[in-house]
Amino acid sequence: MFAGFTDQAIEVSTGVSLRVRTAGEGPAVLLLHGYPQTHTCWHKVAPKLVAAGFHVVLADLRGYGDSDKPDSDSNHSPYSKRTMGEDQIALMRQLGHESFFLAGHDRGARVAHRMARDYPDAVRALAVLDIAPTAHMYNNTNMEFASGYYHWFFLIQPAPLPEKLIGADPAFYLKSKLHAWSKGNDAAFTPEALAEYERCFTPEMIAASCEDYRASATIDLQHDGRAVGGKLQQPLLALWGAKGLVAKLYDVISTWEDVAQNVRGAPLPCGHFLPEEEPEETARLLTEFFRSMGT
Repeated sequence: MFAGFTDQAIEVSTGVSLRVRTAGEGPAVLLLHGYPQTHTCWHKVAPKLVAAGFHVVLADLRGYGDSDKPDSDSNHSPYSKRTMGEDQIALMRQLGHESFFLAGHDRGARVAHRMARDYPDAVRALAVLDIAPTAHMYNNTNMEFASGYYHWFFLIQPAPLPEKLIGADPAFYLKSKLHAWSKGNDAAFTPEALAEYERCFTPEMIAASCEDYRASATIDLQHDGRAVGGKLQQPLLALWGAKGLVAKLYDVISTWEDVAQNVRGAPLPCGHFLPEEEPEETARLLTEFFRSMGT
């Protein structure tokens, strides 16, 4: 899936080891994945960005894939988006990139949002795929959102309830999420990618990913509430699936204009998993956006 990419484990200054792939020459682009996936979700898009003239970095977030899964604490701070973002900043600096472009899907987009706010000199521009800002989504919860995104409220239940229930049949749970959120577009997930997702969906990743969601409902909201400096100044590209719940419930551009100064975006004709359901269009829009920033 990643011909021509290096594949290594890199221990960064935050004390965790991250699974990282890199390829290409040119301006650096960091791609971050979502739940319940790994960096593999970019396998159709990343080579296209390399061909377009970018140096592409893909990493498993802490708690996911083959990256470390440190123990959490009562505040869920090891899985706050701030802490997860610190890992990625440390990684890019270790790779020699003091500033870079950033794109995130799902949970990775929430980490990207926090990185852009905490490190405005490092993140030159960011793309967020199929999310609205976390605080906006929680603050506007209704029956339709709670039904469609029930996992936001299931995964935050105290351990070990969700861990035990998911762990009873993790492959079933994983595939049910991919099927539901892609609106039944199972063909979007290649056998190789699906096998990788299943391999990585271990009890340790299940537990860590629950902590990711618990952090979003607690410490992440505290960080959002203490945000200083006004709106993000970096250019922000919002992409979303026209068939998904985000498109149905939110004016996506407007929600991002509440937190960022320079927003553009568009829907794609798919469900939640843009990099796998619409890889050509996702790659095209990311390429155009990052090229418009110059080198």
